[in-house]
Amino acid sequence: MVLTSLGKTIGLQKKTACIRNICILAHVDHGKTTLADCLISSNGIISSRLAGKLRYLDSREDEQIRGITMKSSAISLLFCKDKQEYLINLIDSPGHVDFSSEVSTAVRLCDGCIIVVDAVEGVCSQTHAVLRQAWLENIRPVLVINKIDRLIMELKFTPQEAYSHLKNILEQVNAITATLFTSKVLEERAEKETETQLTSDSVHGDQVYDWSAGLELTDDSHLYFSPDQGNVIFASAIDGWGFGIEHFAKLYSQKIGIKSSVLLKTLWGDYYLNTKAKKIMKGDQSKGKKPLFVQLVLDNIWSLYEAVTKKDKEKIDKIVSSLGLTIGARESRHADAKVQINAICSQWLPISEAVLSMVCNKLPSPLDITAERVEKLMCVGAKTFDSLPQDTQALKDAFMKCSSEETAPVIVFVSKMFAVDAKTLPQNKPRPLSQEEIAQRRELAKRRHAEKLAASQGQEPEQQAAGVNSADQARERGETKGDDQPPASQMEAMTLAAAKQDTENKKAFVAFARVFSGVVKRGQKLFVLGPKYDPAESLHKLPPGCSAADADLPSVPHLACCTSDDLYLLMGRELEELQEVPSGNVLGIGGLQDFILKSATLSSSPACPPFTPLNFEATPIVRVAVEPKHPSEMPQLVKGMKLLNQADPCVQVLIQETGEHVLITAGEVHLQRCLDDLKERFARIEISVSKPIIPFRETITRPPKVDMVNEDIGKQQKIAVIHQSKEEHNKIPEGVQIDADGLVTMSTPNKYATLSVRATPLPEEVTRLLEENSDLIRTIEQLTSYLNEGKKSQEMNQRTLDRIQEFKQKLEQNLQGRKWRNAIEGLWSFGPRKCGPNVLLNRCEGYERSVWECLDKATKEASLYRDFDNSIVSGFQLATLSGPMCEEPLMGVCFSVERWDMSRFVEQISVNRRDAEEGAATEERSTKEEVAPLSGEDIDSTSENKEIQDSGQKSLKSSSKRKGETLLADCYGPFSGQLIATMKEACRYAMQVKPQRLMAAMYTCEIMATGEVLGRVYAVLSKREGRVLQEEMKEGTDMFIIKAVLPVAESFGFADEIRKKTSGLASPQLVFSHWEVISDDPFWVPTTEEEYLHFGEKADSENQTRKYMNAVRKRKGLYVEEKIVEHAEKQRTLGRNK
Repeated sequence: MVLTSLGKTIGLQKKTACIRNICILAHVDHGKTTLADCLISSNGIISSRLAGKLRYLDSREDEQIRGITMKSSAISLLFCKDKQEYLINLIDSPGHVDFSSEVSTAVRLCDGCIIVVDAVEGVCSQTHAVLRQAWLENIRPVLVINKIDRLIMELKFTPQEAYSHLKNILEQVNAITATLFTSKVLEERAEKETETQLTSDSVHGDQVYDWSAGLELTDDSHLYFSPDQGNVIFASAIDGWGFGIEHFAKLYSQKIGIKSSVLLKTLWGDYYLNTKAKKIMKGDQSKGKKPLFVQLVLDNIWSLYEAVTKKDKEKIDKIVSSLGLTIGARESRHADAKVQINAICSQWLPISEAVLSMVCNKLPSPLDITAERVEKLMCVGAKTFDSLPQDTQALKDAFMKCSSEETAPVIVFVSKMFAVDAKTLPQNKPRPLSQEEIAQRRELAKRRHAEKLAASQGQEPEQQAAGVNSADQARERGETKGDDQPPASQMEAMTLAAAKQDTENKKAFVAFARVFSGVVKRGQKLFVLGPKYDPAESLHKLPPGCSAADADLPSVPHLACCTSDDLYLLMGRELEELQEVPSGNVLGIGGLQDFILKSATLSSSPACPPFTPLNFEATPIVRVAVEPKHPSEMPQLVKGMKLLNQADPCVQVLIQETGEHVLITAGEVHLQRCLDDLKERFARIEISVSKPIIPFRETITRPPKVDMVNEDIGKQQKIAVIHQSKEEHNKIPEGVQIDADGLVTMSTPNKYATLSVRATPLPEEVTRLLEENSDLIRTIEQLTSYLNEGKKSQEMNQRTLDRIQEFKQKLEQNLQGRKWRNAIEGLWSFGPRKCGPNVLLNRCEGYERSVWECLDKATKEASLYRDFDNSIVSGFQLATLSGPMCEEPLMGVCFSVERWDMSRFVEQISVNRRDAEEGAATEERSTKEEVAPLSGEDIDSTSENKEIQDSGQKSLKSSSKRKGETLLADCYGPFSGQLIATMKEACRYAMQVKPQRLMAAMYTCEIMATGEVLGRVYAVLSKREGRVLQEEMKEGTDMFIIKAVLPVAESFGFADEIRKKTSGLASPQLVFSHWEVISDDPFWVPTTEEEYLHFGEKADSENQTRKYMNAVRKRKGLYVEEKIVEHAEKQRTLGRNK
């Protein structure tokens, strides 16, 4: 057992080759924290008996109550192997889907990861997610198949069945890795092909196309998990054992006499042992023999479990003596079989030894960082490494060397900020007293006691001994308590107590970070690089060779200077103070809360680019409004929400237009944690929480072909009265013309411009494409605005242009048909916020405008229409941001401007110009007449006259120029505002004449349940409008996996209900998936005879969509048309009372 010491840890931090930064990743409840406990117990931090029960890294109270991890926690462990000491920085991460953002923060800081898979449940949804995250961050994984004891105790598998089951799990994990690898190779191949097409000239003659995908040539053997490669451990963390096959290969090589290298290759696979010939033969299944792994490994473990569970004392003693173990009397007499198994197995096959050996052998040190990962971290957005400035490219060497020299630039990445109580910081902890201080305090206590005795007996206290110095006296005066205290010192004590309480309640933020290059020192000044910082734009503004310590640096956007006040070694629940941290280490940095919100890059060089943003798997979707119970506590709530926003990497905090303070979280469990934190840690006040605010989207669809009773529309007799009520609902005001085909024509209030707009639903594929490429659309809009404003366009690399071109081609492929002819070339804008899933088409005659100007690099031609271009786009943005049904954003709608007539405005301009010219001429004449009489006066005054004349002409010119400007620059005047409002209203009316629908946010729901509770799971799903997509039985178990979709609006309390109904045998994982159109029309009223007969006059069965819409309108304070009581009648007794 290694007992950690701070001195040894600091020494190992300088040996970069001996450092391993690893994290534990897995699905929820697959045993990550129990495995972490076992590894921590190997360092003597906790008792090995408590491993798995204590859950040391789950330091929050709600983590212990719920039994799930909710945050990433780091701890540094020491491990000695073959006389070589290693420092292992271990990060435990959550498995629950609501906290997947914490996984992203952990993965960024690591070089390798341990993937844990439950032997019974196998590969689950979050196992997929964490493997993908590890792949995207270019970190190397190793595999631990945990909970093998469940195969023996719960499922009662034979060793042969267990072997087949474990093989299946390995195949599933490797299949995911293969999928990721294949997609990467194919992408690289496609990129190479486009490059060769661009560079190579057209070659005449026969062209041979290579149909191979390039997969055959690339070596991927090192990617897969296989026990013979040493990157798989079979374990039971709760029972404290785990092994890799190399352990048994060494053991049996001495017993059987076969080389351990041969056993290592054959222990896992289709091999068996021929006992007569003492040879290992291939083809166990065809000959009906036991595989080597079953015969030599699993049989022994199964027999040990059997002996202990059946309490076969003789067999247990025999096993213990043959293995050379010593079991304490307490364990051997214990009634619980688990205690005995733990005592035997943790000595025979210690899990910490197996896992940490694998980590040291198979996972890379910080020195082995790949060039690919460095380039990926340094290139934000669409930039390529070659397009970065030379100074920035030179930093790649510093990354690769990971050097801790004084000259090396310091580069640190902060992945998250976490809050700790100020009193738990090392500098605020009470330090132990030295022997001298203890003796001094003893003397003081004796003297005080003697004084009290003397005072009580009425004697004068003895004079103080000559040896007592003034400092002692002062301390004595300060420490006197009780009734002897004068009022002033009492007040002082009270203020001190209040200050102490304030520091106890105060939260300090520590940055969770890793040093990628250089040495971070305490008190060092560093640059904080914001996510939008661009070294290419900012380096020329700064003096060469400048550092953050320089006094007068010019202000550069997104660049700030900070001081690393404190450096900490992260030890789970504890923090240890450090003076400096060399590169390659994970650390905590104090004093950065004023400079960093969630994550940031710190560097001593301004040439360093900000790192690529973290890749979050979960989308925040659950919104609630919060307010304090007592309105006077609003400032505390605002402050608390700011702190919560900083402490949680995924939560979003905002103030809506209505003035509500809104929290946006990833799910119900995450929401509960955020609210608890707000009440108990950050705001420390009582708060009221609204019902969840459910997001919707508004859209339009094609007119339906059948009505609500499945009859063909158009063939039945309309009932005029009821139909009329629907018409009244969509009343259109005067001045708005609507054609039969849905074209809306409107004029501005001053009648200078007329707009004709039509709304059309976009195909689903196009909407999906626009959603997936929102970042690219943002880039297109940015480049177009640069061209429009006449600024020097950013250097566009070929790769970005290729992506834009590819996106344009995909849109063309999906927008086929007569009504979409030339639609792509006429694309005017995207919305809302210029990057949303709605489009504006330009179909105006005589005005060409397109978002693809960045591809053509067309120059801006001046025209009247061009001046008011932004007004039309702004109106479209406002219309798509809040729809007519319930002010929710639009989705999948195309607005085409078919006519934009400004002839009246042009006429008015020409009239105004003519009037202005006439006015200017008359003014000039009158000025001349005023100046003329002065000419006959003294010659001395001629100079003055000249000045007056000049000033008169100047004022005339300036006044006429001003008038001309107001006429021409009206694109920022009242008329532009009228255009915006008219465009917005036209879009809304165009949408209202089409069949409107709501779109609901949908969760993908994955439920694991046993066969007997399947019916109950289905009942809960159908009650909440869920739809089952797939149901499959997990091979080798009695577990079913149900995949379903569920509206977010119906998901609140779903997990609790399903657990109650199934007695805890099923628990769902909800992940936001997509938006889906709700088929019901919210404004539907019966209009045909059949519908009238079927639904009645009032159609009392109000549809769900209407309820959703009205709920949103009520929340937003919009008008809701509803009747509380209809046809009320007073009750009367018909019989006369006698």
